[in-house]
Amino acid sequence: MPSTAYYLAQGPRVAVRHVCRQDYEELTALARESAEMLSRWLSAREDTAEAFESYLARLEQPAHEGFVICLRSTGAIVGGVNINNIVRGTIQSGTLGYTAYASTTGRGYMSEGLRLVVQLAFGELGLHRLEANIQPDNAPSLNLVKRLGFQREGYSTAFQFINGAWRDHERWAITAEMAVTDERYASIVQA
Repeated sequence: MPSTAYYLAQGPRVAVRHVCRQDYEELTALARESAEMLSRWLSAREDTAEAFESYLARLEQPAHEGFVICLRSTGAIVGGVNINNIVRGTIQSGTLGYTAYASTTGRGYMSEGLRLVVQLAFGELGLHRLEANIQPDNAPSLNLVKRLGFQREGYSTAFQFINGAWRDHERWAITAEMAVTDERYASIVQA
């Protein structure tokens, strides 16, 4: 189990830290065991060491942040979250991408972990807005963002190319002001 010093934020059951090179084998195994569950929503990804190194290199760029959600009791990874397309200046916004894994779904780990990432985004990262784009028939993901106080902002036709077709997505977002007034984010201190 990693030292708690690696964690950026902790909740009652899970903690969040940056993804690291040592996560390759665990993340690859989780992705393989969850491939069937995730295939409707995500394109298949290469699971080679080289592909993982490319992913880590992308996370070194200022427009990307990558996190894993871990069980506090064991350090086992139960989810992943990226903040992509970070725009600074007068926008201070990013786009969320997240993944749950088949072996741990339905236990509330993603709700707790994603709440911690939102707190980090509006605190330490200094962002003002987070957006999540979700396929309309992905009920688990839609329910997740609703539980976290995101609001539906619109519908994007043919938004993303996934598994051989352009897929429509609903646009959901939360701002720092929305989070500050939401009891689910009571510990956020606005920068």
